[in-house]
Amino acid sequence: MAQVQELKAEVREGKGKGPAYQARLKGQIPGIVYGGKGEPETVNVDFRTLERHVEAGSFLTTLFMLDIAGKKTRVIPRQLQLDPVSDRPVHVDFMRLTEGSSVRLEIPVHFKGQEASPGLKKGGVLNIVRHELNVICPADNIPSAIIVDVAALDINETVHITDLDLPKGVKVLVKGRDNTVCSIVAPTSVIEEQKAAAAAAAAPVVEAAPAADAAAAAPAAGGAAPAAGGKAAPAAAGAKPAPAKK
Repeated sequence: MAQVQELKAEVREGKGKGPAYQARLKGQIPGIVYGGKGEPETVNVDFRTLERHVEAGSFLTTLFMLDIAGKKTRVIPRQLQLDPVSDRPVHVDFMRLTEGSSVRLEIPVHFKGQEASPGLKKGGVLNIVRHELNVICPADNIPSAIIVDVAALDINETVHITDLDLPKGVKVLVKGRDNTVCSIVAPTSVIEEQKAAAAAAAAPVVEAAPAADAAAAAPAAGGAAPAAGGKAAPAAAGAKPAPAKK
């Protein structure tokens, strides 16, 4: 389950680009807190502190206890805007999480048991179809990752979403019928050999003509082939007759 992190913020007076720009000049990141029964609040968060949380990874699935001028509110980041040039945070949105609420998140998928997989030992390759899963889960039970064990997986075997052991209350939201998470596929060399063998088996067999038929079809050396009945074929048009012997 994801751990709750402490994060301090201060109230930002005013809305719009002007106050947000002034906050950035002071080394702060403008943000907004919304959701629950309260009204949206504009806040500023220390830039260095926020950047450390972002660099730690899984920022958008991390729970924060946001301390706004001494008032603590449990929140989760819903959007982080980055500068297109420097790739540094410029704005952040937080959503309040009240007791008993659920949240929709993208949870990363981690794999274990590769060293024991019979398919990988044979030279197979782990084909990862889903690096993360879209889930809905209780705010009090957000998994940091979904673990997939491939220790028993052989070549051409697959893990589907229905095979996963999900934490209590976590439900995967699947679009369409493709619920494959990963599979073990044969190495490329084996696949190419199988394709070549299949192509050779499907190729038509060409039989050579019998030698006797080939000889009969060929013209006699030094002249035309004799016509039926033993008579020579007529001379070609325009050919001069051979002179008579004296």
